[in-house]
Amino acid sequence: MKPVSTPLLSMLVAGLLSLPVNALAESDRTDSWLPTLQTDTPEQGFELAVKLSRMGVKTTQPGIDVLKKGREQYAKDPDALMDASEVIAVHFSTIAAANDYWKDE
Repeated sequence: MKPVSTPLLSMLVAGLLSLPVNALAESDRTDSWLPTLQTDTPEQGFELAVKLSRMGVKTTQPGIDVLKKGREQYAKDPDALMDASEVIAVHFSTIAAANDYWKDE
């Protein structure tokens, strides 16, 4: 897997840095949307990776109108779609490691 592109990584880091500090600590809540990275199957792990990616976009661009307007542009841009796939792959790699790559012991 190739490394995450510099512009994409810069956007992700900038988005995270703009979050309020307490937003990064929300996982401590009992009603968290992300209580664990553990999944029963790789397919569930992939679905979780997609959700993580979508939540990252939603968090960094909370304006729904702006978000939907931008979809028209990136939905037709092969490079933007590949970048989105790359972000999902990074999340999937993290989830796979958290699940010990679903190895049977």
